[in-house]
Amino acid sequence: MPKVLISDKLSAESVKVFEKYGIEVEVNTDLSEEDLKNLISDFDGLAIRSNTKVTRELLEKADNLKIIGRAGIGVDNIDLDAATKKGIVIMNTPLGNSITTAEHTIALMMALARNIPNANFSTHLGKWEKSKYTGTELYSKILGMIGCGNIGSIVADRAQGLKMQVKVYDPFLTDERAKEIGVEKMELDKLLKISDFLTLHVPLTKKTKNMINSTTLKKMKKGSKIINCARGGLVNEKDLANSIEKGHIGGAAFDVFSKEPAKDNPLFGLKEVVVTPHLGASTEEAQENVSIQVSEQMSNYLTTGAVSNALNIPSVTAEEAPKLKPYMKLAEQIGRLAGQITETSIKKIKIEFIGQVALLNTKPLTSVLVAGLLAPSMEAVNMVNAPIIAKSRNMELTTSIREHSQDYITEISLLVETERRKMEVAGTLYGEKPRIV
Repeated sequence: MPKVLISDKLSAESVKVFEKYGIEVEVNTDLSEEDLKNLISDFDGLAIRSNTKVTRELLEKADNLKIIGRAGIGVDNIDLDAATKKGIVIMNTPLGNSITTAEHTIALMMALARNIPNANFSTHLGKWEKSKYTGTELYSKILGMIGCGNIGSIVADRAQGLKMQVKVYDPFLTDERAKEIGVEKMELDKLLKISDFLTLHVPLTKKTKNMINSTTLKKMKKGSKIINCARGGLVNEKDLANSIEKGHIGGAAFDVFSKEPAKDNPLFGLKEVVVTPHLGASTEEAQENVSIQVSEQMSNYLTTGAVSNALNIPSVTAEEAPKLKPYMKLAEQIGRLAGQITETSIKKIKIEFIGQVALLNTKPLTSVLVAGLLAPSMEAVNMVNAPIIAKSRNMELTTSIREHSQDYITEISLLVETERRKMEVAGTLYGEKPRIV
């Protein structure tokens, strides 16, 4: 019988899920790092949130551990490389708290627009400063959004319910998807220039780190306001504080910070700024959702081998794995190379497997390649959910096989069509080493 340790606080329903699958469960949320090291070898699975730190040292003691399930999105507390080398599957629940985070974004925007925190504090002091806290309507205002994935599209829907005009900058949002959700696409500079409110919904990557800085802030409309419930580090907080103090940016509302826990920050103490301690996913419903979801995923894997929302392995059988391993590396390299040079939304993805690779199970190779293609610009994308994400964004994905190649014994070819151009990247194997050709 598989055995799972729950080392962080999850919903009581998660225990019931494990037991339903015949899995033995132990709940211990008060373990020290040393205690966890001493216990971990007894377990097949580890269910956590953000408190438990899964370090390389811990994993060295995890002789029987097969899977780690993270109830939530972020896996900064897990050493992914060490877990992968150890052969441990890492799963998360990327969609379990989307509604909650989107609602928090809207809540902060409203609080900022109507000066609610300051007015609340003043009134508690017995003051009646009605004229001092005159606010701003959201009706007919322009909401500029950077990123419009799962959470962003929910924010757009809620904002449209408030009769706001929603404009979006997202290189990976197709025209068809934009029309479907009722938003207008535009370039970043134009978006910054016209937005009354600006929200961010992108992952923290090399491209997006400090994307809102002194230069981009100067391009924004005077008096505009910024809301960030996505990731700390997207906004240069010192630059934003300076812009607010100079009277250019009208205010900001932040739930995430470049350094957390945030004990000191350039934005703290500014009356124009609303802050919360990373509460985006902190609702009873979201906690319940991610707890149940991670328990279901872990149970399915431990009892049937099924993989959902895995971050470090594809869905392959034990027999296929050795044959596919070098092709997995090749497919990922091809996808990432194309993704790094893709600047506009993708319309079509065409993958062709030629020669020896055409005789293998190409489905996991397709997932790995698409994940590599989307990873540079999208959050929580992996080889399991990449095709679903591509489909949700109206990217046309086609694959084909050809048994013979004119130039190589085996070859994978990728053709990407964006709104502006087509580009092709291909690769082969020399022995078992990937090579872009």
